[in-house]
Amino acid sequence: MRRMFRTAGAGAAVVFAAALALSGCSSNGTPAAKQAAPPTEKMASSVGSGEGQLNLIAWAGYTEDGSNDKSVDWVHPFETQTGCTVHTTYGATSDDMVQLMRTGQYDGVSASGDATLRLIYAGDVAPVNTSLVPNYKTISSFLKNGNWNSVNGQMYGIPHGWGANLLMYTPSTVSPAPTSWSAVFDDASTYKGKVTAYDSPIYIADAALYLKSSDPSLGITDPYSLTAKQLAAAVALLKKQNASVGEYWSDYTKEVQAFESGTSVVGTTWQVIANLINSDAKVKVETVVPKEGVTGWSDTWMISTKSKHPNCMYKWMNYITSASVNAQVAEWFGEAPSQTLACAKTSDPGFCGTYHATDQKYAAGIHYWTTPTKQCVDGKGNNCTAYSDWVNAWQQIRG
Repeated sequence: MRRMFRTAGAGAAVVFAAALALSGCSSNGTPAAKQAAPPTEKMASSVGSGEGQLNLIAWAGYTEDGSNDKSVDWVHPFETQTGCTVHTTYGATSDDMVQLMRTGQYDGVSASGDATLRLIYAGDVAPVNTSLVPNYKTISSFLKNGNWNSVNGQMYGIPHGWGANLLMYTPSTVSPAPTSWSAVFDDASTYKGKVTAYDSPIYIADAALYLKSSDPSLGITDPYSLTAKQLAAAVALLKKQNASVGEYWSDYTKEVQAFESGTSVVGTTWQVIANLINSDAKVKVETVVPKEGVTGWSDTWMISTKSKHPNCMYKWMNYITSASVNAQVAEWFGEAPSQTLACAKTSDPGFCGTYHATDQKYAAGIHYWTTPTKQCVDGKGNNCTAYSDWVNAWQQIRG
């Protein structure tokens, strides 16, 4: 299991236009929005011989070549098979990845949902011909044609791995066991100074998801499609929460240390973080999917419109989602694999059960990170707030 994770960022955002109605299927099983067409970009019709090189932007842990652990290496086998020498630049945040892709120096990126639509509508990534990626056929269906990785049924990448943003708590301190996000919002003062929250503008969606159930009068239908009024309500809730937050985290080590020391006892987390804490046995934590549901992330390999090595990139997208390799990445990174056949290849027979890898019902309760846009992602109109509004709001919340 790896010890490095993605971190959050609140850098510059790109505002783009999109008209939305109904079409397709979204991340949580509800109708997906029909989006305006992004810039027309050429899609590959075939895959030829590799060009000898591949330049990637990735989350740390996605392109292991034995440097961190000699026994963990799936890059060199790829290079041997394809003749494509891999060069990786690690992105610390989604904003980093967006900016790096705009240089035109990279062939592809492992983008999360808070970056994907920005890349698509800026014309930085091309539509993907999934028929040229044989392993796409057996990728979990609930990761395909999502609001975050496709436009009107056209995929703009190949799903890689995913996870939920869970509620974690220390049962020896937090009692009774929480079943609602109210534990970190309306009831956060109960554990004032020991509440923790994810440090990113996209965390606003967690507050919006809670308000969707706790205050139906707001009319929130999708946590990423917020009107100015709805965003203001989420911001007010998060400002109230701020008084009880002892620490915001983006680097997983901060949350591990905070729970082990007892300075945090309740807050949002990833399953792998809970596993790490419990494996050290310094303190016992539990995770729960609150009754309101959860947000989550799904990473997608996307190809640059300026790729100088498109054949190598297509070969990579197929290789990284092959059963054995996707299993290796998932276990090292600490996430659910996108490839359904990967579950038969994990070293831990119970791994996919722990991460609900092929549990469609579980996945249906997740609202995957999706870049907020002026044209509402859920198709309810063109009066929603854009990601730039969320960035500004988060700066106000954090002070």
